[in-house]
This record gives sequence, C-alpha cells and structure tokens, in this order.
Amino acid sequence: MLVLVPPTPLRVAVIGASAGGIEALGAVLPRLSGDWSVVVVMHLSPDRPSLLPEIFAPRCPFGVKEAEDKEPLSPRTVYFAPPDYHVLIERGLSLALSVDQRVHHSRPSIDVLFESAADAMGPRARALLLTGASQDGAAGLAAVAAAGGTTLVQDPASAHAPEMPAAALALCQPTLVLPLEMIAGVLCSEADPRLDRLAPYRVAP
Repeated sequence: MLVLVPPTPLRVAVIGASAGGIEALGAVLPRLSGDWSVVVVMHLSPDRPSLLPEIFAPRCPFGVKEAEDKEPLSPRTVYFAPPDYHVLIERGLSLALSVDQRVHHSRPSIDVLFESAADAMGPRARALLLTGASQDGAAGLAAVAAAGGTTLVQDPASAHAPEMPAAALALCQPTLVLPLEMIAGVLCSEADPRLDRLAPYRVAP
C-alpha cells in the first residue's frame, strides 16, 4: 500500500544585525548546517549596492543571494535584504520587498522582518538578534516570542555594539541569551533550543 508522507515544513531562521554585524555574521553564517532557509537584515547605506552576498558566498556552506520580491524561500539558502528595502516573509513562505516608511530610521528594518516571520510562521519562527547600536529588532523579537517562536539574543557582553541586544532584553524574555561563539550551533539545532543543556546561558522563566 502506498503511504504518502507529508513534506517536512521548511525551517526558517531570521537574523538581524547592525553595527559590528559583519564580524558577528562571520561567526554564524559559515557554521550553518541542516536544511534551513535564513533571511538576514543588516542595516545598510541606502545609497550604495550591498556587498554582503559577495562577502559571505565564499565563506558560507549555503547558497547566498540578495532577496527578490515574491521569491519562494528555498532550503540551504541565505537571503540578504537589499539596500533601502524592507524584506518580509509571507504566509506562503515567500519573500516580499517593501518601500514603506523607515522603522528606527532604518530600511531594511529588523522589526519588519521579525514581525512578518511571527505572523507567517507563528511558533515555527526562529529569530536571532545580534550586535547593533539602535533599538531595531527588540519589538520584532517580542512579536516572535508572543507567537510562541524561538528567540535568541547575542549576549550584550560579547557584542561590538550592545545597545540592540540590550534593548531586546529590556523588552522581552528571549528563549536564550548566548555568547557569539555558541550561537551557530543553537540556531541550526533540529531540537527546540529550550531543551538544550545550556544552563549557564538559559534565560530563567
């Protein structure tokens, strides 16, 4: 008898970074594993092309590209938001680009990406907030947490610019706060990170 096995839902992680973000992403993206699709917002100058795909493509085990409007997400691919565009995840797990107003003076905005992930994926969303010198990402991370998703924050003590992760910690209680060197292994964990034995870094309930 033929048994139909439902497809495994696409695993998607969203990442936000700002000041010091290239170095932080350089510690995370080269260590990606599994079949994850990863969408990254890095604060960029709106007046010049992004070099992020060129920087990370030789170093990353996944395909690396700039996000395109209405593009379906694919496994083992990293998508970078283009300069001066918000990037959102839609409920069919495709990408959308927007030129809506700036959030925290930024377009692309981490909050916009994270909030769309919370809306599109609910408890399956996984969000990581890295180093940065603004408050962008804090409200978006809280939205992912409210939707039951997994929220990871770089320990401000290990961040080049601690303001952004500190703002998130002031607004919500993330799943885990981790030093930079531990983030990649937890981000791509197939298990719920809340079940991992990371007691020194666990956020107390």
